[in-house]
Amino acid sequence: MERQITIPAGDSENASFLKSLGFPQLKVHKALSHFDFIHPSRRILVIGPMGSGKTEYSARILRDSRAALNKSGELARQTTTQGADRRYVFFVRSSLDQKRFTGYPPDALAYRGGYERCGEFFACIKDSFELEEVADRYRQVGTWIIDEASFFDERLAYVIRNLSEKRGLNFIFPTLILNFRKEIFNPTAQFLLEASTDVFPLTAYCEHSDCLLDSYYTFRYYMIDGLECPALYFDPLIIIGGDKIKDDALSPNYCTRCDAHHYLPGKEYTFLILKPLGERASQGDRAPLRDELHAIIHDLENSRLFKLLKERYLEGDVRLPACMNSLKVPRIAEKALIYLFAEQNLITEDQLKLYAQELELDLVYLSQTLTDNRRPVDFAQLELGF
Repeated sequence: MERQITIPAGDSENASFLKSLGFPQLKVHKALSHFDFIHPSRRILVIGPMGSGKTEYSARILRDSRAALNKSGELARQTTTQGADRRYVFFVRSSLDQKRFTGYPPDALAYRGGYERCGEFFACIKDSFELEEVADRYRQVGTWIIDEASFFDERLAYVIRNLSEKRGLNFIFPTLILNFRKEIFNPTAQFLLEASTDVFPLTAYCEHSDCLLDSYYTFRYYMIDGLECPALYFDPLIIIGGDKIKDDALSPNYCTRCDAHHYLPGKEYTFLILKPLGERASQGDRAPLRDELHAIIHDLENSRLFKLLKERYLEGDVRLPACMNSLKVPRIAEKALIYLFAEQNLITEDQLKLYAQELELDLVYLSQTLTDNRRPVDFAQLELGF
């Protein structure tokens, strides 16, 4: 099957129609179209930052499906392949993400402006194996919306490609492709890019109070004593956050920002200092990393992290004092270890536990965050005395 990327652009048919009505020469923009339930085997990425309307786009598809199902039964011949009618839409959410929606009905497809109820065609799953089970159980469903598909395992991309090609199923992925670091979210996101046949890019206004530019990036920050505190580059990759602003030093907030207002302090520190310290620890020289983490906890202004950020954001050519607020966020030492262990695989589980014991780190935070990032560690022995 030929792979074709479709990006909404100017519509010549609409332009001709408007010209026939007597409109002068002007730029015609593509309107949001009703969903195409006729063509099979499509794998559609709906991408954009938080707040760009990805999930609301999914809700439109659900509403379109209800209208399409009210049409004549003759349409089923055009919308059905191997018993799966693409007018039936099933919404799938990661069980990891479900905690964001406690205030909604259990079958809600929730977005910022409201929600749609999915009824029986709704499931929370943990991985691609469960997706296969649900797809086999609901073989009459031809269109599947996988919300935040990047949260799932890499295998998902191949599961959906095979189901799509063999059974004519359509898949829609409203998902973040870029993480808060402005990088490809994870391997799953990369594989979804490779497996997709269509992409609909969405943008939003930059949510900085002084800006009206289009935004493509998701910005992570913490609200502490009324201050916006940008997340450090090595903040854990996955921390579940909702759409409501939280004044909680351990729970991040998310918004969309343009490049100029997307602050990401600590990237230089991560690769200039933190990762090399992790590499030394992996070779058996644990002391330098322990000393830096101890300074971050007990003597921040003498840490290499503070000195580098001060030099970059208070004394450099481009001064961004707001980036120094990132040091007000608690659990920086825990986050540094999570990055070195869960993402870089530089320190072992035993080393992680030893650092946690020596530095008296927050075991509850470590345990929960590592579990969310699919690298669970049992710290029970430390609580009893490691």
